[in-house]
Amino acid sequence: MTLIQTISNNKFTANQLILLTSAYITLVFNLPFFTKVWDVVTASDDFNVWFLLSVPIVLFLLTVLFNSLFAYKPLLKPMLITSVCVSSLLFYATFHYGIIFDYGMIQNSIETDQAEAMSYFNIYAVLFFVFLGIIPSVLIYRAKMIVHSCAKGAIAWSKMVVIALIILSVLVGLFYVNYASVGRNNRELTSYLTPFTLYVSSYKYFKRSLNNTPRQFLILDAEPSLSKVRGKKSVNVLVLGETARAKNFSLNGYEKLTNKHTASTGVVSFTNVISCGTATAISVPCMFSRLDKQNYDKYVANSQQNVLDLIQLAGTKVTWIDNNNGGCKDVCTRVETIVIDANSPNLLCDGEYCLDEILLEYLDKQLAIESDDNVLIVLHMMGSHGPTYYRRYPSEHRFFLPDCQRSDIQHCTSEELVNTYDNTILYTDFVLAEITKRLQRLSDDNDVNTLMLYISDHGESLGENGIYLHGLPYAFAPKEQTHIPLLLWQDVHTNSINKDCLDSVSSQPISHDSFFDLMLGMQSVKSIVYEPDLDILEQCRTIPQQDSREMYAK
Repeated sequence: MTLIQTISNNKFTANQLILLTSAYITLVFNLPFFTKVWDVVTASDDFNVWFLLSVPIVLFLLTVLFNSLFAYKPLLKPMLITSVCVSSLLFYATFHYGIIFDYGMIQNSIETDQAEAMSYFNIYAVLFFVFLGIIPSVLIYRAKMIVHSCAKGAIAWSKMVVIALIILSVLVGLFYVNYASVGRNNRELTSYLTPFTLYVSSYKYFKRSLNNTPRQFLILDAEPSLSKVRGKKSVNVLVLGETARAKNFSLNGYEKLTNKHTASTGVVSFTNVISCGTATAISVPCMFSRLDKQNYDKYVANSQQNVLDLIQLAGTKVTWIDNNNGGCKDVCTRVETIVIDANSPNLLCDGEYCLDEILLEYLDKQLAIESDDNVLIVLHMMGSHGPTYYRRYPSEHRFFLPDCQRSDIQHCTSEELVNTYDNTILYTDFVLAEITKRLQRLSDDNDVNTLMLYISDHGESLGENGIYLHGLPYAFAPKEQTHIPLLLWQDVHTNSINKDCLDSVSSQPISHDSFFDLMLGMQSVKSIVYEPDLDILEQCRTIPQQDSREMYAK
């Protein structure tokens, strides 16, 4: 209170408020940026220490120039307070989790539901925000301002801006080669500039959203059809995982037994699979679209048929069952969709989330009523979504101990955090094994071909190199966020896919770009947009390769 009273008893010019607030934002909230710059610059033995010292000065001057745009008295305090509060939240996310608020993260954040957003808040985050955001904002609000005449105020403002521009020009001129070299070779550094990255990314996102004109819906194939060689009834289940990384699957060589439930089911694990994005908002619509990662565009993807549309149009009954609070990201818009209500009176639900075991109950109901000859059921899991990993599995599946029973995961030991995450993978594995049991029973009792495909949307960082969670820009995202699991199971009576061939191709590199064709092939859909070379299972189907290619020809 003494500090607040001292500031309240003193008067400040607009320039002084701008300079003090800019210094605070620069020196406190941009620590992650300075750390990254230090690591990059000092990696060279002959680095220029004077260039290194100029970086915080340059950033301070840029911040001053930006804040000076709002020097008009009615705007100044609100803008400075907003910058401090926003910067404190960004600083918390970047400093503790390594999150960067680029275009993709803005999109992911906007499409996040309330329960998911609240999972990031905890007492530590609140205290962090209060001390670094609220208290400085109160100081800015309570500060008394010296009122100058318009002319005098304009002159003082002009002097500050001119001096800042002169010093900035001199520093950039002196170290231009250094700035050009570091910036050109380490473009990711600008992603850590607080709060400017958020402002620029938000502007780009909303500009793109507002300027996006309605598109005519594109029909990729008006007449897809099912292969006549399918034979008996077929029930396939696609399980869409959440935040599962391949590295932590024992089926892929992980030292802890995280796949003990499916290990004996005959499931085949594909060990070299890469995601389309590092966040659900990008990966899910990307993988279900005909677009590949390089050409993916949200608005283009939403204005054309996706793989579920083609499968359904060909004659397969498609049902999407969603237990993920983030939803299907518009890919299930035109198929039957069942959204599980977290407020339902079920012991597996707590009002915010439902454990993934609830998918088994909905699957049982769906299998009991399905009468179509060709069925595809999509189960969208909550999976391993963080940071509240401990809420993704029940106490009876708390196998790896000690685990991390809190959301501020940066305060858990590495062992606790990894154990908690591994428990989510083990629980997912349990649910997958239960699905295969139901499908095998259906095959045994009703002479039905059954198959299960599991694939994750993206991976997760668990503190490696100080990075947590997911959503980093793909260009420099760690492998933990892009290397994902893919599992395939078929009932023991089905021989449509050769098991020995599966084992031989399971280590070949594939990506979400192949998912579209893999699904068409798995559902025996004939389509003009099907590309057999992208379907890794095509070479393993018991239908001869030549016949198969003819089968999918228009």
